[in-house]
Amino acid sequence: MIKQCVAIFLAAVALGGAAAEAPTAPKRDRSLFAEGRQVYQQNCVVCHGHRGDGKGDMGKEVQPQPRDFRTGVFKYRTTPAGKLPTDADLSRTIRGGLSDTAMPMFNHLTERQIAAVIEYVKSYSSKWRKEENHAAPLEIPAEPQWISDPKALSLAAAKGKALFQAACAPCHGEDGAGQGTVTELNDDWGNPVPPPDLRKPYIRIGPTARDIHQILITGVNGTPMPSFLETTTEEERWHIIAFILQLRKNAGAARRNAAP
Repeated sequence: MIKQCVAIFLAAVALGGAAAEAPTAPKRDRSLFAEGRQVYQQNCVVCHGHRGDGKGDMGKEVQPQPRDFRTGVFKYRTTPAGKLPTDADLSRTIRGGLSDTAMPMFNHLTERQIAAVIEYVKSYSSKWRKEENHAAPLEIPAEPQWISDPKALSLAAAKGKALFQAACAPCHGEDGAGQGTVTELNDDWGNPVPPPDLRKPYIRIGPTARDIHQILITGVNGTPMPSFLETTTEEERWHIIAFILQLRKNAGAARRNAAP
């Protein structure tokens, strides 16, 4: 999915939105900052580097590249496209890791340690000190009841197929395997960004249908993946998600049948 795809897919008015008031730029807690520096040195510096530039000793060897905290650009958030993540968003990434990346789960850290390292990471970019870069999180709706009904899911997937082909297939391919007609995709820093294989039973941030919905409405900052909040209705998004879940189901069945 890329920004150019949006022009193909001007379907309808978006549903959902942000909470009433956006948060303001945080005030730094000095004691938390000092503790966060220690947590960072012990757990993060090997990939993200002493300068927070993503060029640690191990960071040079992995793809995708570790986040450069100096840019103030974070991919996975519940906030609108282009905005900074909430502390809860960062905590989720730290504690849960990111699938198919070098970012592991740091579930051994305490809540205090996670809050501290978040405070420290914010020191790498001045964006955190500007209120216009902050926004309240978008509401991620609950999964529809029909999503657990195989027959209803199949019917919704049939509706979502055409939507997927128009909005997602150029990058992700008609079968969701990540081999669309748009072959050269790069992030904002010129690094290759191959579209993920949507047939896998998970995406970067998790395995659930709500995780997919989050990506559809927030986009992935710093990459060609846009937000579809303004160009789809909530019903249309769930139909797209149903089609992706059907792709997962079919791929899983194919793997089981191919097993010796």
